[in-house]
Parts: sequence; C-alpha cells; structure tokens
Amino acid sequence: MLFDRLIGIFSVDMGIDLGTCNTLVSVRGQGIVLNEPSVVAVKKGTNQVLKNGEAVGWTAKEMLGKTPGSISAVRPLKDGVISDFEITEAMLSYFIRKVNGRSKIIGPRVVVSVPSGITAVEKRAVFDSCERAGARRTYLIEEPIAAAIGAGLPFAEATASMIVDIGGGTTEVAIMSLADIATCESVRVAGDDMDEAIINHMKRTYNMMIGEQTAERIKIEIGSAAPVEQDRSIEVRGRDMISGLPRKTEVSSEEIRQALQEPVQAIIEAVTRTLERAEPELAADLVENGITMAGGGSLLRGLTQVVQKATGLTTVLADDPLTCVARGTCIYLEHLEEWKSTLENDMDS
Repeated sequence: MLFDRLIGIFSVDMGIDLGTCNTLVSVRGQGIVLNEPSVVAVKKGTNQVLKNGEAVGWTAKEMLGKTPGSISAVRPLKDGVISDFEITEAMLSYFIRKVNGRSKIIGPRVVVSVPSGITAVEKRAVFDSCERAGARRTYLIEEPIAAAIGAGLPFAEATASMIVDIGGGTTEVAIMSLADIATCESVRVAGDDMDEAIINHMKRTYNMMIGEQTAERIKIEIGSAAPVEQDRSIEVRGRDMISGLPRKTEVSSEEIRQALQEPVQAIIEAVTRTLERAEPELAADLVENGITMAGGGSLLRGLTQVVQKATGLTTVLADDPLTCVARGTCIYLEHLEEWKSTLENDMDS
C-alpha cells in the first residue's frame, strides 16, 4: 500500500479509449482529461512527426485534406485497430506525455479499450505501442465492457445488459451478464462508413468530390436514419469531377438518409444476429432491460428508433454516448485491484 502511494506521487493511472476517429484519456480520480482526434501530421515518406512531435490531435486534424506535398496528415488506426505501428506509437507518446506530465518520472499504468473482435496480433500491437510510448503496465479491456460500465449498466449482475457501441471504425454489439460477455459481434462498419457513403453519394449524384471533414459535417448537421419531420438542406462545397473546378450545391436531408441506408442496415443486422444467438433466459431479460446505444455514431438522428423498430426492444441512448468507453475505463481504473484478474495484463494470460 505504501509502495502504491509512493508510485502515485511520481505517476498516474490512465484509461485510454484508442478510437479510429478520436482518442480520449481519463485519469484515475479526475475523469476525462483529454479528447483529441486520432490524427498525426508527418513528413511525407517518413514517420517523423512535425513540430518536434507536437503535430498530433487537433493540430493535425486541421491539416486533413489541406496539406502541401511535403506533409501527410495520417490517421494511424483503421477499423478500430492499429494500421501504422510507428505513427500510433508517436501519437500515444504525445498523449501520455501530455497527461502524465513532465514532472512524473515513472510511466503510468494504462487501461486501453480494444474492439472485441481483434486478433492476437492486433492486441500485441496495442501492448507494444503503449509500452514503447512510456506505459509502465498495460491492461486491455474490451470496448463493449467499457461502454457498458460507462453507460451505468448493471453488467456485473445476473441479468442481461445489451450495449451497441458505434465508434468511428467498428460497431460493437454485446449481451453481458455477471461481469462478462455472453455473446457479441464486432463489425467493421461504423461512423467512417457513414462518411464514406456520403462521399460516394456526392460523386454519383453531383459529380462532386468532397473531403472526409465535409462528409462528417453533412452527417452531423442533416444526417438521419429515419424520416425527419422537416426536410432540411445544406450547402456543400467541393471539386467538380468533370471540370476540375471548385463549386457548391445544395443537398437535402432526405437524400443523405437514403445514402446512409447501407451502413445503417449493416449495423441493424449485427444487432439482430447477436440477439438470435442469445440464450433464452438472457433474451427474456432483454424484453425488460432493452438496448442501450453508445459511441459517436449512435448520435445519428433516428437511429435508436430504427433499432427499436427492427428488434421490438426498448432502445435508449446512453448519457453522453461519445465518452461512454472512456468513462468506463476510468471506473475500471478505480476498481483495478479487484478487477484486473479479468483483464489481459500481459500477452501470456
């Protein structure tokens, strides 16, 4: 106990929601202290981060789609897993230094949320990245469990809880009971695929190229999964694919809803497949307990209604769904000593 107190003076315990779009960091006893995009700006053809390693997060996101030939703004995670090891390591190092503080001389203990469907190789990449980034000890927690804890679900009780966590790269669907996952499905269809659907719609319908940030803005402002009471429109600027010149056009919420049908349907199918595999007693519990939705993608207008209609179960949005996973890692940190036996604290476990 005395040793742990001494360690606490020189280090912190942190939980990391290592997301495809955003990385959130929570600190034990403080809550969420960092929320930045998972983007790094590097010199083209190298893994050297610009500005003495400081071109990470919001600084780098502002460069997306606007960089000169000598610079690349890179998202080092794809579909919820590490696609560029070195750049992920640089990004984690920056975030850990920023939160741990230069005065802390011992690396932090870190709990990292990972998709439930990742491979052993992908888990090893997360471990190694955190270790090289300065973590003293790394634990992994599956995203559905972290999201359920953050959403306040009774996942440790002998009753079924169901979470649908829609992030940037993956959608995690899980039914939990007695502090573990009874059945789950991880599909690599999520917020990024919604953005891609909007980009493809603009190409097909208007012969216009738009960037990822513009597509995301359209999704947030007028995107929906179900018909809305009042049809809205938005002015979209991009590059004409025929003339090559900049131009603008108006798009309606109805056509964006149609464009989003494919990724939305893929998410609904993942939910129904998971329910079909549930044990009868767990399914019976869900009639009363319903479904809770978390993650940034669940904020799409009308998505809870569409899921409720497809399943017949009461579907609600968690409080502050964007931060559910990060808050869950923070709560896990507070119970680390009693719960860490359920975590993968090394690759041999």
